[in-house]
Parts: sequence; structure tokens; C-alpha cells
Amino acid sequence: MATKPPAGDPAQDAPQVAPPKQAAAGLPAIGHTLRIAQRQMGVARTARTLLKVNQKNGFDCPGCAWPEGDKRHTAEFCENGAKAVAEEATLRRVTPDFFAEHPLADLAGRSGYWLGQQGRITEPMLLERGALPEGGDRYEAVSWERAFEIIAEELTALDSPDEALFYTSGRTSNEAAFLFQLFAREFGTNNLPDCSNMCHESSGSALTETIGIGKGSVSLEDLHQADLIIVAGQNPGTNHPRMLSALEKAKSAGAKIISVNPLPEAGMERFKNPQTPIGMLKGTALNDLFLQIRIGGDQALFRLLNKLVIETEGATDEAFIREHTHGYEELAAAAEKADWAETLTATGLTRPEIEQALAMVLASKRTIVCWAMGLTQHKHAVATIREVVNLLLLRGNIGRPGAGVCPVRGHSNVQGDRTMGIFERPAPAFLDALDKEFKITSPRGHGFDVVRSIQALRDGEAKVLFAMGGNFVGATPDTEVTEAAIRRASLTVHVSTKLNRSHAVTGRRALILPTLGRTDKDIQASGKQFVTVEDSMGMVHSSRGNLAPASPHLLSEPAIVARMARAVLGQASKTPWEEFERDYATIRDRIARVIPGFEDFNARVARPGGFQLPHAPRDERRFPTKTGKANFTAAPVEYPKIPEGRLLLQTLRSHDQYNTTIYGLDDRYRGITGGRRVVLVHPEDAAELGLADGSYTDLVSEWNDAVERRAPGFRVVHYPTARGCAAAYYPETNVLVPLDSTADTSNTPASKSVVVRFEPA
Repeated sequence: MATKPPAGDPAQDAPQVAPPKQAAAGLPAIGHTLRIAQRQMGVARTARTLLKVNQKNGFDCPGCAWPEGDKRHTAEFCENGAKAVAEEATLRRVTPDFFAEHPLADLAGRSGYWLGQQGRITEPMLLERGALPEGGDRYEAVSWERAFEIIAEELTALDSPDEALFYTSGRTSNEAAFLFQLFAREFGTNNLPDCSNMCHESSGSALTETIGIGKGSVSLEDLHQADLIIVAGQNPGTNHPRMLSALEKAKSAGAKIISVNPLPEAGMERFKNPQTPIGMLKGTALNDLFLQIRIGGDQALFRLLNKLVIETEGATDEAFIREHTHGYEELAAAAEKADWAETLTATGLTRPEIEQALAMVLASKRTIVCWAMGLTQHKHAVATIREVVNLLLLRGNIGRPGAGVCPVRGHSNVQGDRTMGIFERPAPAFLDALDKEFKITSPRGHGFDVVRSIQALRDGEAKVLFAMGGNFVGATPDTEVTEAAIRRASLTVHVSTKLNRSHAVTGRRALILPTLGRTDKDIQASGKQFVTVEDSMGMVHSSRGNLAPASPHLLSEPAIVARMARAVLGQASKTPWEEFERDYATIRDRIARVIPGFEDFNARVARPGGFQLPHAPRDERRFPTKTGKANFTAAPVEYPKIPEGRLLLQTLRSHDQYNTTIYGLDDRYRGITGGRRVVLVHPEDAAELGLADGSYTDLVSEWNDAVERRAPGFRVVHYPTARGCAAAYYPETNVLVPLDSTADTSNTPASKSVVVRFEPA
């Protein structure tokens, strides 16, 4: 029996914010979490489902991409993972009757939290914007056959295939992603923007240039063996909670941990491991050193550390540098110019703090640096990550057990999607292999990433947006510009399990195509299917749902792509789309012939736990760069300058959130309850700006154009951020991030360094 979502829209109310008081991370409010799950799924379904999360014979959590070890706990999930599963396996349903009661204008006025709480979408829905009297536009049920006819009508009417955009979220399986990019290229475009364009694109850009592969070089076992782990620009407690267990295990083996972050985070201060009795009672202080850095000062910090390492006799690994690297002299010359005074200004740190960090670096033979959005979403993000790589190369810490680079990816298969070819700038070798296998001619011109896709919609260069999962509108910057651009499209299509903001901001025509989730059984003509995913550390494994689908009208993502391809490409396509829909093993056979590392794919993924993809720098100390070696780099040091009377704002997640999905209105680890429109400001900065704790303010971003970007009605919370810095949740503050404010090279939105002023609400 379906359950009812909450009435009203509490997320639209003014927040009731308690005084900030950090809780210990890791030990979730177990009873609270189970109550949430049971409200969505019922008691028996909750137990049956949660015990399958991240198990070798179960399904991959639809949340984060953190890997699982060979030995797994019975409850191999975190609090937010349980919430993600509960919302997918919910008994709540969004039927055609729901859409009849809620016209587009009503949906557009609802919060993301309210939309997500309504439940699983049960049938394909079509909206013809403007077809009904003003204010009366509604989605109506449509058959799958008609939905694919509409997609074919719109795509074949385009003047060029490059007027279509094919977006992918990180939840998409390897099989669906491979088919999706194959269809796009057979159709004739490389316009394959994806969610990594907005998060770890900077990591991929930096790592490809420096070590030759855009992925991390460490395994879970490496973390357990490290002497020193630096966690920079990342909050594991909220964003990758199971990482805390790995850090705890490393610390118990003797590792030291440095946290580099503008905000103190509960997970690094005190972790109560819910998997062990001692962990629940005592907890572990993970940080050995907390460097409360000013937003965007990381490159300056690592550059100075590199100078000090070079100046310390015997500190560099001369044999490794001589045999495996290129560009050392250029780095050494640039590092020599690093200045203590400028570094202290850029970072807000003290000299003793940096000297303590240096001592820990020098004492460590095996060092890992982990990072996330705090490094990747700045103008100088790529240069910052290159500087991180410099530090590791100087000490020989790539290709050594217990050492290496660890960009911690977010969504569960975002790394796998890129491996499968979801990329607007594909390598020629990949396209050559694809063309040979499928007897097609892929386009060679570079396509549009996310930012460029929005600009293309805005400027009339693109007319169709097809989104394979995700919440494109909620995830992207410059909200007003983005939404206006979307509304110019002739067709928007969203393959979804639940409602989100993107369904309320549409093109002239809009389709919602409901799909199976990770928890759902997938039965095709050849029998029960499974899909595969790649975690943040390059492990590929299977995922099998165990629940009856939310509706008999759902299609799997591979089936949706295959049927769309048949409708659009017709008899001209020689690709066996029907065969791929019938049996996913046939997709994996083709992947094995196209993508290196996937040889004998079906047999290897059948093994419990799957298999690890090759990584030349880690496995062989071989660096497939243009020089054939690992490259030192020496970019000029940059950091944001903050005008007087302004603060530098970073967007971030609350604890009750995963990406744009809002599970609740609390942020327990930061002591904030009942609301999301809050801005965290250091008490001394607040005093200088006249911002009383609990007062309301508008946030206005300042960029080098004449556009006013305003986020109104935020409650001020005095909080121990770094001086000169502020923080607030996204997607509420995406409106403040200019579309053209992006990272050099990667074009990732600079969401972590937004200059803002405060005006009375």
C-alpha cells in the first residue's frame, strides 16, 4: 500500500536555526534514520532492502562512490546512504492523478525537498507548454511509443546533430552510459556534458597532464597503509561518511591525518564508529592537525610546502625524480620565489601551523592527499591540484603502496560514466575503437560541456536537452540564466525515478521518462539482468536490485536508450539495439572490445567483489603523458582577493543532503535545525559587517559584469569559519554563481569562491 508524503512544503518556511553546536560524526541517530526509512518503505521492506546495500550479491548504493573492502559489514551503508535507498525504494507514488492536481506553476513554486518527498514516478509523462490556458499547463500520461516518437520528431528536425545535448548523471550504470554515448555519436554529436564537468573535471584535467591518467592512484588498502593522509577541501562526515571508517583504520595503524578546510567539520574532529562497540562509546579524534585555511588558499600552501621540501637536505626522492619525472628544474625555480608573508595572507594560517605540517610531511614515507570540491571549484583549481601532485612527486609518493593521489568522487558511478566514453572531448583512440567495433563514423569535433551547453541553449545554438538522470537545473550555476536557457529549448527530456526542480523548468515540450532504480529487479527478455559500476578507486562490480519495480510501466535505462535509438536512427543503424536491451551481457561483450582494461568483462565481473581496472602510474610507475614521465608544473600562484566589506562565499551541502537531493531540513553536525536558507559567518566578520546572529540578509554576488545575482532571505548564523569567508547551502545559492566564472582549463563552475556583499532582507 502506498504511503503519503508530508503535506504542505515546510522547506519554504523561514528556517528555525538553533545555535551551532557540532555533534560527533559517524554514529548516526540510528533510530531517527530507521524511522525515516520505515516511513518511506515500511518495516519489512526496510530490513530486506538495507541489508542488500553494497553487498557483493546486492545493489550498489545510489549515493556516493566510496569503495567497499573485501570484508563487508552487515550494515554496509551510512546514514545518508540509508536515506537515498529509502527514497528510491519508497512506497510513495507519483501517478498521473498527481500531475492532474499539480500544474506546472504549482510544481515550479515547490521546494526541492517537497518534490523529492512525493515518491516514485510511475508512468511516462508529457507536457506541451502553452497548449492549455495560461497557468494551466500540466503533465499528462503518454505511452512509451509516443514518447519515443516525439523524441525522434524533435531530433530529426534539428538543422545539425550538434543542436542536441545528451547529459548524464553519476547514477547511470556502465551499460547505460556506454549505450548513451554510442547513440549520441551514431546520431552525430559529441555533446555529452555530465555531472563531472561540475565537480572533478578539474581533477581529471590536472591528473591527465601530470601523471597521464585522470583518476586517483590509490586503493582502499593504500589508505590503511599510509603514514600521512592529507584531507584537503573535503568533508567526509557529510559527503563520504564511510571514508571515516577507513581513516579510523589508518589512524589505528599509526597514520597521521592533516585536515585542510575553511570550516571545522565534525567528522574529522570526532568520529563515533557505529560498526564497533568501542567506536560507539569512545569515538576517535581523526585530526592530528587542522589547518583552517582561507577559501582558495590551497595552492599557495602547497607551493610553500614544496619550496620547503626542496630546501630540506635529503627530503626529495632524487632517484624517483631522475628516473620518472620531467620539469623539476622549472618547479624548483618557481618554488624558490614562494614567500612566507604572501602565503600567510593567502591562507590565513600561521607560520607554526605550516611548519608543523611540513614536519609531518617530512616524517612520512607514504603520503596520500585526498580532496574534493573545496579544491576543484575555483578559477585556479587545476593549478592547485597540479601543486598537490608536485608535493607527492617530490617525495616519490606515486606508485608506492600506501601513497598517491585520491580525488574522492561523489556520485556512485560518475567515474564509470567517463570510463564508458561520456566525455565531450573524447580521445581519438577511443573513437577509433568505437568506430571499428560498430562500423560507424563518430564525429571528431569537441562537444559541449555543462557550462557550454547552458550557453548554447541560451544563445539558440542548442534546442534539445536529454538528461539521463540527475537534476540539471538544480545542479548548475547561475540559476536564473540557466532556467531561462532551458525554457528556450524545443524539447527537454528527463530520465528519472523521482521529481526534482528540472521537471518544473521545461522546454516547449517536456518528457519525464520513469526508470528503474538500483533497488529494482531488472527483468528483460533473456531473464534477470544486472548492471555494473566503477567506484572512486577504479573497482568495477555488479549491482542487482531485489525489489519489484515501483510500477509495471517503468523501463530500465539501457532499454530507454535502445528504444530511443531505434526510433531516431531507424533501419539505417546496424547497431543491435534490440539485442542490447534483451541481454546486458551483450553490451559488456562490446565494452570489452572497445575499452582497455575490460577484457573478458562478463567473466571477471561475475567474481564476488568484481575487479580493479589497470592504472599505469600506480601499477608500473609508468606515466602515459606527452613526455612519457610524470610532469612537475609551475603555474603562478593565485588566490582570491576579497574587497573590503565583502566575504568570500563557498557553497556546500548540509548533512541532510546528497548532491541536490534534500533528505531533511537539519544539519545535525553543524547544529542547524529546521531550515536551509542560512549563511555561516565568523562572529568577528559579522560584527564588522553589522550582521547580528539570527538576523536576515540578502546575499548579492559581485562579478565583473552588470548583472545582479541575489539570493534573498538568508538567516545569519555566527559560526567559526575562516576569517573573511562564509558558507551557505546549494542549490539555494547556485543563483549567485556566474555562468562565466569557471576554472581555467576544466571550465568547472567556481562555486567555492563567490564574492558576496550583504544587504538587509
